[in-house]
Amino acid sequence: MHVVMFADQHLESLGGAQVSMRLQKRFLERAGHVVTVVAPRPHRESAGDAAYLDLPSIAITPDREYALTWPGVRTDRFLDAEMGARLRVDVVHVQADFWGAFIGHRYAARHGLPVVHTMHNRVDVGIEGTAPFPRLVLRALNAWARRVLPGTAAARTGVRGGSVDSSTSPRADRESAGPSRGLADGWAFLRQLARLSRAVTAPSSHFARRLEAHGVAEAVDVIWNGIDDDVLDAALSAEASERRPGRPRFIWLGRMSPEKRLLPFLEAVIASGIEAEVEIVGGGSQLRAARRLVERSSPAASIIFAGRLPYTETLRRLADADAVVQTSIGFETQGMTVFEAASLGTPAVVSDPDIAAELGSGVWAVADATVPALAEALRSAAADIVAGTPAVPDPSIAERFRQSSRTAAMVGVYARAVAAGR
Repeated sequence: MHVVMFADQHLESLGGAQVSMRLQKRFLERAGHVVTVVAPRPHRESAGDAAYLDLPSIAITPDREYALTWPGVRTDRFLDAEMGARLRVDVVHVQADFWGAFIGHRYAARHGLPVVHTMHNRVDVGIEGTAPFPRLVLRALNAWARRVLPGTAAARTGVRGGSVDSSTSPRADRESAGPSRGLADGWAFLRQLARLSRAVTAPSSHFARRLEAHGVAEAVDVIWNGIDDDVLDAALSAEASERRPGRPRFIWLGRMSPEKRLLPFLEAVIASGIEAEVEIVGGGSQLRAARRLVERSSPAASIIFAGRLPYTETLRRLADADAVVQTSIGFETQGMTVFEAASLGTPAVVSDPDIAAELGSGVWAVADATVPALAEALRSAAADIVAGTPAVPDPSIAERFRQSSRTAAMVGVYARAVAAGR
């Protein structure tokens, strides 16, 4: 098949969805399929790849890491002209939430192509955590979708029939008691996208349950973001981990933006008083604030900012750490980092109860969203590690999350979507 993927951001930019899509692309190609990836043209140096179709874009962050392509007739014409020189398309795979989703669904509608939509993010939580006026942003997003997406003009905001998910999410009580207009608008926006798709997939069972409970889709295929088979095999067959007795080694990695809660993590490290080695991997808008916080606080732990690292090196650091710390709450739809770590035998300190439950064993769960609770979890983890009795991850995760198995599952979804259109 020729699969055309649409993304909000270029695959060479920083982000979990981008890492996942790069792996999907490589393993689909390894299985004999052709992949084209449509995304905004990057404003930083990136690896050249003939499979990338870069759209005209404008940078939207000061570090020029992320870009925007405006959906509309001009973009449609550019895309159609570029795609006209490529192989006939069999299926469109939208893995975007904003402009990439609009552009992808418009392309599929123009050419009568089936769409599989993977929902990587909680749009409502992400916007609520990053935008100054989230309800206004979500309302505008819904109006924009109704204007530029085919077949969505009749869509309405609010929660459509069905019970509301009552899982252990920190937002569940608010939602079950009656969602705010902002949150309802977030689910309504996802419903608009789902209505244009032949199949909807999600990267975890807890997110799939939410999508179904909020009427986004009647059935959602759960296909986890996978782990590179080659890198995993190399890591598992390595002579031995570099873990050593002494000070526990914690690693935090990801995009340094408010919803990831890096600053509360550093505050918890400081408050905990743990004597540990803490490595921060990644980059983003809060890097400078994080450095300032550490410099003025003189924590007992040694805190190192390692910057952005290649995927293989990141996995090596995860394997060498005593524990990975994931601090976002309500935002992650899978929490890929902790599953990568578990595949390598590294346990996790996890703030989000949904992710902790999905991971199962090998977790120090944080009691609530406060800094003291996170500090207490870090103290417990450090004590267990020093005592030689750390939490132990489920050994089956390494096999269940291999990218080869995830790609095979997605190809099955593609085939079903294509067959439904015949």
